Amino acid sequence: MLLGFVRWMADTPWSVALHESLYGYPIVESIHVWALCLFVGMAVVLDLRLTGLSFTSVPVSQIAKRILPWTQLGFVVMVISGILLFYAIPVRSYQNIFFRTKLVLLVLAGINAWVFHPRGIKSWDRDPVPPRSARFAGYASLVLWMTIIFCGRMIAYNWFDCDKPEQFHVISILSGCEAHEPEVQ
Repeated sequence: MLLGFVRWMADTPWSVALHESLYGYPIVESIHVWALCLFVGMAVVLDLRLTGLSFTSVPVSQIAKRILPWTQLGFVVMVISGILLFYAIPVRSYQNIFFRTKLVLLVLAGINAWVFHPRGIKSWDRDPVPPRSARFAGYASLVLWMTIIFCGRMIAYNWFDCDKPEQFHVISILSGCEAHEPEVQ
């Protein structure tokens, strides 16, 4: 069902135009990377404070207050440009194991941020070493974003594309590849 929708999307004039554009796709991809740098750069600053590894003399609330607008801007631009990148090559993206892994990790990063969002921060705002839950959230965020970036970069390679006949069956299943019946001669 989803694959049919993705195939339809790939055939829309805007998708074809973006994919085949000499400048459009590379510009969108560059904007995506710039926004990712802005978002992750700001998130790393907060995560380092949450882990207690850096910025220990600065209250967490001050760091969050100063970087949150930049983090939000980076996130919005990153999501919009990411959707456009998917829209340009929807079938290949949909059937890419790294893309699927990236989406799962993005959900986990969102849950981590939502669950942890500094509640009751006033009690430990100035502590050089935050409580265990804050440190866990900071480390989890760092690991998740490193892995998300790795998976995002790996999307460009076709090691596990559905048209590879020698591919492991489990990869084909996880990638959503359709099983093709062998041709009868």
